[in-house]
Amino acid sequence: MGIVAGLDSSSGFTRIIVCDADTGAVLRQGYAPHPVEAKAADVDPQAWLLSLGEAASGGLLEGVQAIGVAAQQHGMVALDRQGNLVRPALTGNDKRAQVAAADLVDALGGRQAWAEAVGSVPQSAQLVAKLRWMARSEPEAAERTALVLQPHDWLVWQLLGRPARRTTDRGAASGTGYWSARTGTYRPDLVELALGHQAALPEVLGPSEAAGTTPEGLLISAGTGETMAAAFGLGVGVGDAVVSLGASGSVMAVHHEALADPSGMITSFADATGMHLPVVHTLNAVRALRGTAELLGTEDLAELSALALKSTPGSSGLVFLPYLEGERTPQLPHTAGTLTGLRRESMKPEHLARAAFEGMLCSLADAMDVLRGRGVEVRRVFLLGAAAELPAVQAAAPGIFGAQVLVPQPADYTALGAARQAAWALGVSQGSLAPHTPPAWQGAAVQVFEPGEDAAVGAAVRQQYAATREQVHPGAFGPAS
Repeated sequence: MGIVAGLDSSSGFTRIIVCDADTGAVLRQGYAPHPVEAKAADVDPQAWLLSLGEAASGGLLEGVQAIGVAAQQHGMVALDRQGNLVRPALTGNDKRAQVAAADLVDALGGRQAWAEAVGSVPQSAQLVAKLRWMARSEPEAAERTALVLQPHDWLVWQLLGRPARRTTDRGAASGTGYWSARTGTYRPDLVELALGHQAALPEVLGPSEAAGTTPEGLLISAGTGETMAAAFGLGVGVGDAVVSLGASGSVMAVHHEALADPSGMITSFADATGMHLPVVHTLNAVRALRGTAELLGTEDLAELSALALKSTPGSSGLVFLPYLEGERTPQLPHTAGTLTGLRRESMKPEHLARAAFEGMLCSLADAMDVLRGRGVEVRRVFLLGAAAELPAVQAAAPGIFGAQVLVPQPADYTALGAARQAAWALGVSQGSLAPHTPPAWQGAAVQVFEPGEDAAVGAAVRQQYAATREQVHPGAFGPAS
């Protein structure tokens, strides 16, 4: 069918992968860091274009017929009627809109009202909260705002030569806080509630639709957010969950419908295929391991892992609730971590090391149970992040999650997902693929770990953890089960 490219414009770099459109085989790659100033909270989007140009240098895109664009989520690009910036772009990790998010919850009548409207409760990252912050903190900029885009929307628009038509996709739209994944429609009234007036919003394209064609004849697909592109690149489907081990953690799964959650623990994203990606976040994951490593004086996480494997499941009765930065799942924003079960025989470095790994994984299993409790099926768990390679994680995760665990080979799945979307749009335009059938690229190469005989042991570790959590934070997840 041809050659396609996927572009991953993250918060710190641009990576481009060129693939065979039929098989997904990677033919060549390009990379460029963003300028230092592009990693700040306020960013000139031109820096993203400069990085893109550098990553694509040296004839990288020669012969490419279609490009898919994935980019950092929740960034805000506010433009005036002429398409000019009214202020620098806000990045997704900007925390200034926390108070604005709380204001919006009250302004619409509470969490339930938001869950019914758009499937999620406003968080500081979402565009609806950023608009509210701008309206309150920078009213002149807010008044001039006539169009609101996200980074991937803006990049697609630039690649197409800034046409009158502006586009986005369901995945990116579902993170705004004013588009409902359940109904597939915008809520302009929520934009007005946040910004103080109406603003133009990009047209939401279907997964296999094209945003347009460049003057040179290069097809540009709809594009999507980085989370949705990574899921598409991994090849996950119904029955799959993806657990991301960063400083904080997240659990997302493919589901057939949007989930409205008045508690605010579930964020109901749409995916890049026409399905849905409910996500639950935790504030603490690998940061709990690093804190434990520092406390024990170990050199790195590999040494902590080796130490943990000298202990046994259950950590000799030690239980670590890893809520070091407060917690979002369960909602305990002002709490701290807890270590219980201290006895003379348990006060050994290896037991504390094991308790840190078990606490992190049990916390993520709690997050997974939030999804399971809403009918989300989880048969396989994809484990992402450098910590997924640690033997202590791989030994404990299958039993604690109660599912087959897959650790994918390291790759830029975001760029791969963007390239796969480009191949889909190209195939539809050529008549070789159906609009509802993405290209059948080979999935990620993985290591597979089965719960096997450890399932009962993992369930016992979970029970010990849950009992401690319920004792320290009674009712954190509702009535004890």
